[in-house]
Amino acid sequence: MTTTSKEPVIVVLQLSGGNDYFNTIIPFNDNNYYDNRPSLQIPQEEMLPLDAEFAMNPSMKALQKLYKDGNLAIIHGVGYANSPRSHFRSMDIWHTSEPDKVGTEGWLGRVTRDIDPKSDNPVTAVNIGQGLPRALVAPGVSVASVADLSTYGLLTSVQQKTQREKMLSRFSNMYGAALGSGPVMEYLGQTGIDAMNGADILKIAPQVYESSVEYSSSSVATSLKDIATIHKANLGTRVFYTQHGSFDTHAAQAPAHAQLWQDVSEAIQDFWDDLNETGHDENVVMFLFSEFGRRVRDNGSGTDHGAAGVSFVIGPRVNGGMYSQYPETRSEALEQGDLVPNQDFRGVYTTIIEDWLGLEAAPIVNGTFTSESFIDKLN
Repeated sequence: MTTTSKEPVIVVLQLSGGNDYFNTIIPFNDNNYYDNRPSLQIPQEEMLPLDAEFAMNPSMKALQKLYKDGNLAIIHGVGYANSPRSHFRSMDIWHTSEPDKVGTEGWLGRVTRDIDPKSDNPVTAVNIGQGLPRALVAPGVSVASVADLSTYGLLTSVQQKTQREKMLSRFSNMYGAALGSGPVMEYLGQTGIDAMNGADILKIAPQVYESSVEYSSSSVATSLKDIATIHKANLGTRVFYTQHGSFDTHAAQAPAHAQLWQDVSEAIQDFWDDLNETGHDENVVMFLFSEFGRRVRDNGSGTDHGAAGVSFVIGPRVNGGMYSQYPETRSEALEQGDLVPNQDFRGVYTTIIEDWLGLEAAPIVNGTFTSESFIDKLN
């Protein structure tokens, strides 16, 4: 159990591009699945059964084991009303909890500000990857961002400065049009290069890292190993963020989707094995999401943008099982050919924020939303 000396940590893994929910958690007794997937249906004998109704994609063996061990929660039908089916807009909604307007603050930026209101620790929040995810952006909140921890410590100060400037430039280009130059430049002016200075602290983490776990060779495995390395260095990081993709499988989905989930599943297993080996797992929860699901009917070789999706929550303090309801698959129940969300993503955030992080959720997610209790509340 989590002790009072170990503060709760959240690891967010973004599955960029729109993961195909229908071929991830499969309702294998449902004829609508087979009717709508003439090209992409997975043979039932290859599926990984979870219970009498649902099975996982064959590439998710490690996640099936986590589920059977009671450490993985599957949250069905996650999304929001009136999905725009646009990658940029939908991801922006997930990042800011603002479905009806363009938000200026990320939900995890607000979480970080609540955890560390004076920014006493420059590595309270850490992003592994390029750029600054909008979810972590909030005025006055510093975020350490490193593309590759193993090489970062080898960069000269000039190279480090150049890398940070590239990240900030990318951030400005991505969000300038949506936010206007004022808020973007104000954010960059407030935190600017200082927002990245925490990355310098992270250089010590690889020096103290020890593990017998040999991670797989995928990029997502490298990212999760970096997160494990920082977490095990006890630097006080409470929020981790990374992403993997692209899950935008309009064509050639069968091999691409299988490889994506094999990489993610194996990397997640390596990550938890690593943390468990040294007792660093008890205060960690991992959250996986994608900006939307995909169209129910395949297009011949792939799937197009959809609406409702599936989220996963993993960890020793997670109450494993299935939550919410799988959306109805009957053609008359679909909207524009898509599964209809029945669990607002902000409710999922609320459970994580309140039950796990012990914070007040409403100001962070912009309202009151509910979901089932898939995490043991902290004492």
